[in-house]
Amino acid sequence: MHKTRKSSASEQTRDTDIDGGDGFTHLSGDGSARMVDVTAKAPTVRSATAEATVLVAPPVLAALTGGSVPKGDVWAIARIAGIQAAKKCSELLPLAHVIGIHGATVDFEVREDHIRILATARTADRTGVEMEALTAASVAGLAMVDMVKGLDRSVELTGIKLLEKTGGRSGAWRREDHL
Repeated sequence: MHKTRKSSASEQTRDTDIDGGDGFTHLSGDGSARMVDVTAKAPTVRSATAEATVLVAPPVLAALTGGSVPKGDVWAIARIAGIQAAKKCSELLPLAHVIGIHGATVDFEVREDHIRILATARTADRTGVEMEALTAASVAGLAMVDMVKGLDRSVELTGIKLLEKTGGRSGAWRREDHL
């Protein structure tokens, strides 16, 4: 069981620093979890794109592309679920910052045996949107699985990864194998 103790004034001051004292940004000096204080950072334009893959059997792919999935419009439901998820990321991940999502898209690429989901989140804020993009791609994929699982219980959500990000102190980053 984790015991909590009252922090001294000097520890509370140190807890607002970027580094928790031992090189860990999300741990305070006494080892407890904390959200990094980003209030001193200037807002900058940031974006991130993530992907997820839904593996489907040929009959499910045919139902998806033919619009005959019994539960309805899978594409619309998955898209809205992903956009909603990007906006609610901080409610799902305990140490994620509440940031304004100023733009979010969820797109689909139909491939031979899978659906590729591409989710992009954009903001002008103090911290990045990588987790928001990853959450959007993941939840869009989960919504798609939910919509087609009655047709094939072996449908699989996989390959959730960050493809690229821009903005912030670290600048642009792009996955080397990203096409």
